[in-house]
Amino acid sequence: MTTKRTTAKRITTGRTAAKRATAKRRTGTGTSTSGTASTVVRAEQSLPARVAARLGGGAVRVLLVVVGLFWLMPTVGLLLSSLRDKSDIAASGWWQVLAHPAQLTTESYSTLFANDKVTHSLLTTALITVPATVLVILIGALAGYAFAWLDFPGRDWWFMVVVGLLVVPVQVALIPVAKLFNTLGIFESTVGVVLFHTAFGLPFAVFLLRNFFAEIPRELLEAARLDGAGELRLFTRVVLPLGGPAIASLGIFQFLWVWNDMLVALIFADSGNPPITVALQQQVRQFGDNVDILASGAFLSMIVPLAVFFAFQRQFVSGVMAGAVK
Repeated sequence: MTTKRTTAKRITTGRTAAKRATAKRRTGTGTSTSGTASTVVRAEQSLPARVAARLGGGAVRVLLVVVGLFWLMPTVGLLLSSLRDKSDIAASGWWQVLAHPAQLTTESYSTLFANDKVTHSLLTTALITVPATVLVILIGALAGYAFAWLDFPGRDWWFMVVVGLLVVPVQVALIPVAKLFNTLGIFESTVGVVLFHTAFGLPFAVFLLRNFFAEIPRELLEAARLDGAGELRLFTRVVLPLGGPAIASLGIFQFLWVWNDMLVALIFADSGNPPITVALQQQVRQFGDNVDILASGAFLSMIVPLAVFFAFQRQFVSGVMAGAVK
C-alpha cells in the first residue's frame, strides 16, 4: 500500500515537473518570438525610413512655408506696387514700402475706377467668362453622361474623335474661325468670343466628365431606373450630385482659362469694348510709363480668378483626389 502511494506521488511529481518545463519552454518561446518581432520592426526602420520619418516633421513644414512665401512674392510685389505712387515706383523697388509704410495709397485704384474703359472691360470679361464656363459645363456634362452610360452607334469612335480634338492648337483655328464668324456677322463681338471658348473647352470637358461618370456604380443607376427614373431625371438627380467635384474642377479650369485669355480676345472681341487683358495691353501701348495704373489693373484682374479658386478649393481638391484614386 505504501509502495503504491509512493509510486503515485512520484508520477504526480513528474507530471507537475513536466508541466512546469513546458510552461517555461512556452514562456521562453514567447519571449523569443517577441524579441524576433521587435528585431524585425527595428530592421524595417532602415535609414531611408528614419530619414523620411524625420523629414515628415517640422523641417519640411518650414521648408514648404518658405517655398510658399517665395511663390507668393510676385503677387505681393504687384499688390504693393499698385498701392504706391508713380514717383515712388520710379524711385525704388516695391520692397521699400516695408520700411516706409507711408508710401501706401489707394490713389491708383481711384484713378483706375475713374477710367470707364477699364471698368467696362471688367464687365465685358465677366460677360464672356461666365457664359463660356456655364455652357462648357452643361454641354460637357450631357455629352460625358451620354458617352459613359448611353448606347448609340459609333459611341467609342466618336469619343476617340473628341479625344483627338484635345491636341488641336488654338492657333490653327484662328483664321478659319475668323472667316466663319465674319460670314455669320459675329466677328468682333462678345458672342463670337463665347462660342470660340466654348468650342475649344468642350473636348477637355467631355473627356474629363466621361471618365468620371463612368466610375459611378452601375447598380446605382439600375436601381434608379427600376424606381421609374428616366434618363433626364437620372442625370439631374443622381449623376450630377455625384459628379460635383469633377464639375467644380472643370469650372475652375475653364474660368481661369477664359478670364486670363488674351489671344482670342485680341482677335475676336470688340476693339471698342475689349476684355480686361486687351484693355491693359492697350493701356501699355498708349501710356507706357503709367505703371501705377497698370499694376492696379493687373492685380484687380488677377484677384477675381483667385477668389473663384479659393471659393471652390475644397471641391477642386476632392475632384483631383477622386480622379487620382480612380
